[in-house]
Amino acid sequence: MSRKPSFANLRTAKTAEAAAPASEAEHIRKAAEITPKEGRAERSEGRPESRIGRKQIAGFFTPEMSFAMHMLARRQDKSLQALMAEAFNDVLRKYGESPIGE
Repeated sequence: MSRKPSFANLRTAKTAEAAAPASEAEHIRKAAEITPKEGRAERSEGRPESRIGRKQIAGFFTPEMSFAMHMLARRQDKSLQALMAEAFNDVLRKYGESPIGE
């Protein structure tokens, strides 16, 4: 017959859990002290260089649209992002705006 688990381990686990919220609260307090410029600098360090100076544009589409765009990208040997940039530039031209590029 197997032994019942010991509850003695719960005492040490509880003290470790109790210490964690205090350090989390300290982290939140320090984050609130960061000025906006410092915050921006820290966030950009974690981004790939290819994303610096760019903004994300996203949308929700049907699975069929997603599949069709991914297949077209594969057939054209382009990235989905390149196809989206091409489509956005076409829309800008359609409405009389200057195309921006990538």
